[in-house]
Formats: sequence, structure tokens, C-alpha cells
Amino acid sequence: MNASDTRLALAILGVGHFGRFHALKAAANPRIRLLGLADADAARAATVAAEAGTEALPPVSAIAAADAVIIAAPTRFHHDLAMAALAAGKHVFIEKPIGATLAQADALIAAAATARRVLQVGHIERFSAAFRAVVEAPAGGRALSWDAVRVAPFRPRSLDVSVVLDLMIHDIDLVLTLAGEDPDAVEAVGATVASDRPDFAVARLRFPGGRAAVITASRVSLAMERRLRVLGTEGEMSVNFLDRSLAILRRGGAEPVATMPGSGIDRATWTDHDSLEAEQAAFVGACLDGAPVVVDGAAGRRALKVALAVEAAIGGA
Repeated sequence: MNASDTRLALAILGVGHFGRFHALKAAANPRIRLLGLADADAARAATVAAEAGTEALPPVSAIAAADAVIIAAPTRFHHDLAMAALAAGKHVFIEKPIGATLAQADALIAAAATARRVLQVGHIERFSAAFRAVVEAPAGGRALSWDAVRVAPFRPRSLDVSVVLDLMIHDIDLVLTLAGEDPDAVEAVGATVASDRPDFAVARLRFPGGRAAVITASRVSLAMERRLRVLGTEGEMSVNFLDRSLAILRRGGAEPVATMPGSGIDRATWTDHDSLEAEQAAFVGACLDGAPVVVDGAAGRRALKVALAVEAAIGGA
């Protein structure tokens, strides 16, 4: 049988809010055979297993039965669960962040390399139609700065980590991808509001050569907001992810702008697709077909390194 005809035997470790979505998507994927799932809450595991048409298993049994695992447990369990899976020769998809420390990230990357197994990190925004629209937008010129905003009203989940590792890390990963390099300086402010960890944060990243990014994240906002602004040598790109709009102000556009002679505004939108479905499909393709891993352990480590620097800057502010 060809690799493309084979189904990936998969188990899911952790079926809280997001893990449940993973289970339901996996159950509907024709290239996945969902063998079972595990969760510290036995009742939760049984409920989600019934929804997904699979069975609840102890973590050790789930790992042993599968060829690959998705780890959607709280961050503090990422390292131990992933190391156990890799030691057993399993492919691993691990939700962001890759781990709680850089040492944990390094250990996982090394273990995956030794086992010659896929290690993919769940930075789901890389698979969104919105990010694809940003990457493919013909803005021209060289980006000089990025301004990203991701804020939402308070919800009592993911409080085991700060807003930096919960929300901001998404935009950290996107900015690093767009910049194509790591920052050489990180400044940040933030504060606790509704939990015992920072609930909002504003970070400023400085890149070699003077480029910069300002990233704002909050889980205690009055309303949801998702924006990205890119300033460059040829103009500006402004993206509103919630209303799916993208506008580019640049030289040589078709629509004249009185305040900027010789310039124009190009407007575009995109058709959304299921980002989680696309992310899982990429993992399956890497496991079964040998496709390149879009968000590998090194990418997860880069985002974590900056996120931890942001947390350190907040702590020292």
C-alpha cells in the first residue's frame, strides 16, 4: 500500500477546550485512525471519547497503541508527555508553547532528531487563510516595522500560563516568520488583573538593522480585536483579521490618494478555511508522506525564547 493510502494511527493526550477540537477534527479526517484519547479528568475523557467515537485510555496505553500523538495537555505536561512519546518511537504534535523552558525545547528537538520522528508545534496561525493573505499580498518594498494586536475578553481557561504564552506567542511566531530573523533586544510591560500571571502585555522587539515590532496581547479586554499593521519602504499594509479585510497603501496603486500623490490603495479580503483542519493535515502529511514540517521544533523554540524574554522583561519592569 502506498503511504498516501495509509491512515495515521493517532492518540490525543489532553482533551480540554482545545484538545476536544483536535479529537473531533481527527475523528473526521479520512487519513487518521483515532485510536483513543487520554486526560487527567476521567469523566472529561469519557465524554470527549464518546463524541469522537473512540475510547478513553490511560496515557501510557494511548502512546503505546499509536503511531503518532497530539499533545494538548497544559504546558507543564508538554515535555514529559512528548519525551515519553518520542522515546517510544512516535511522531509528536505538541500544542504551543513547545515547552515551559528552553532546556525542555532543546531536549525535545534532540529526542525527535535521534528518533527520526516528526515534531510539529501547534502555532495554528501559520495555517490560517488570513496569514496566507498577508504573506501573498503584493505590498512590495521591505518591511520596517510590525504592530500586532490580539486582545479578547476574559475567559477562565489557559490560566496556567501568562497571556504571553497563551495569546502573544501567536503573534510572536508570525512576526518572526515575517521578519525572517530573531530580535536582538526585547522590552515589555504588563500586569496581572484577573489571574496570578500577567493578563495583558505590550512588547517591543528590536531586530538587527533597526527594524522593530510592537506586539500587544490581553485576555482582559472589553472586546475582541485582531489587527496587524506593517510599515515598509513602499507604504503600509493594514489587516483586520476579524472582518477579513486587508488594505495596502503604496506607490503606483490604481486608486489615487489625495494626501500621497502617486500612491494608491489596494483592498482585498480572503475566504476563511478551517485552520485546525489544515494544521492536522500538515502533520499527517509529514508523518505519512515525508512532507516538510511547516512549524518544527526549531520554530517553536524561537517563539518560546522571545516569549520568555517578554515575561522576563515584564518581571523586571
